Amino acid sequence: MISYIVASRDSVAAAPRKGLQVRKAYPLIISLALLASSLEAGPQASSRAQPPASVQQPGQGELRQVDESTPAAPVDPKTYQIGPEDVLLIRVWREPELSGSVVVRPDGKISLPLIGEVTAGGRTPAELDQEITQRLSEFINNPEVLVQVLAVRSKKYYIMGKVNRTGAFPLVVPITVLEALSEAGGFQPWAKRNKIVILRGNQRLRFNYDEVVKGKRLEQNIYLQNGDYIIVP
Repeated sequence: MISYIVASRDSVAAAPRKGLQVRKAYPLIISLALLASSLEAGPQASSRAQPPASVQQPGQGELRQVDESTPAAPVDPKTYQIGPEDVLLIRVWREPELSGSVVVRPDGKISLPLIGEVTAGGRTPAELDQEITQRLSEFINNPEVLVQVLAVRSKKYYIMGKVNRTGAFPLVVPITVLEALSEAGGFQPWAKRNKIVILRGNQRLRFNYDEVVKGKRLEQNIYLQNGDYIIVP
């Protein structure tokens, strides 16, 4: 009887110690469970964050979607010659997957669905329109194509010196030296307005602002060409 009572007391005394050990083990068990669940959820979360392989940003020269309300550049579609880096808008009526914007590559070409590469450089929008229409006719009955220039990036002129705004300017429409100087935001103090120079290749063309604004020697107010530099000393 005495041994039974002693054993019972030992078991009762040991019980709290076992319970204490279990309680101490709870945080470790919970931490392991959370770690296991995070490892299972991790790959799924990362896979959801990654876009499908088929959805990629198109490179230069490839068609991409564009807002239909985007205004076109004010160029003449029958005379303006497309060049590298120009942004074009190709619209094929009732064919949204064939419509969008495209940047002309340095080699002057663009890539379009169904017909592949097309030479755009050196052509007018009207000429490119005809080329795309003809080639799409092999796949679509009577395609209606419209080609527009969204942004002119291939033709620029530059203004340097004592003006309020220097840098490169897009040559979208024909522009004179006087008009270009107005785009530069006016002259800085001490600018020599009567000794302005236009660099065109190997040529140095003089421009006297004070004379032109007074209506004198208007022949010096020439139209700028692609690559011209206006220097205001």
